[in-house]
Amino acid sequence: MAEREADFYIKYLYEFKLFGQNFYLTTTHVCLLIVDIVIVILALLVRKKVMAHKPGETPGMLQNIFEMVVEFVDNMVKGIMGANAPRFRNYIGTILLFVLICNISGIFGLRPPTADYSITFPLGIMTFLMINYCGFKKNKIGHITELFKPTPILFPINLIGELAVPLSLSLRLFGNVLSGTVMMGLIYGLLSPPITTGIPAFLHIYFDLFSGVIQAYVFSMLTMVYISNKIAD
Repeated sequence: MAEREADFYIKYLYEFKLFGQNFYLTTTHVCLLIVDIVIVILALLVRKKVMAHKPGETPGMLQNIFEMVVEFVDNMVKGIMGANAPRFRNYIGTILLFVLICNISGIFGLRPPTADYSITFPLGIMTFLMINYCGFKKNKIGHITELFKPTPILFPINLIGELAVPLSLSLRLFGNVLSGTVMMGLIYGLLSPPITTGIPAFLHIYFDLFSGVIQAYVFSMLTMVYISNKIAD
């Protein structure tokens, strides 16, 4: 009987050289490309449905679903950011949709791109740049002097707290998604049928669907909270 082993690693699919450096095409790149294609196709389909919809007609199922998603995002952003919601709802909606589809892609046999820190860290950096851009735009030099309050002695602690934002955001998302990926890899790799036929379906509901939705929501929520703290009156 062949020895079974867990399979939850990032795999190198192709190696090539560019400017004298070795680069690798991995499963993360392929899965990320698939997620991007799915998002683009969904966007085009929904746009086509909305543009073709006539007043008085009953919307189709796809249009209804995405109208509920848009309404949910609008209410969520408005509830956290108040009057600033119209400025950020497109960004928050994009982040939420991207992270959500990445997280739940494990249901369809992909390795979730967010189980790779090279994906979650840039997401954290993007949010970090957005936070500081909004802070500088709103408070000008006050965005820097805020680090010296309530006393200059606390500047190192305040600075560390600011620099920890992208790390905390990216590591939280990465750790939760990777843990589910590792668990499912262990189950499929070390157990045999019929155990791997039915039981993993229920575990996918938790590790990929439930946990994936929660982590996408948490990432978006924390992004809004951090930005709101910088632009609050």
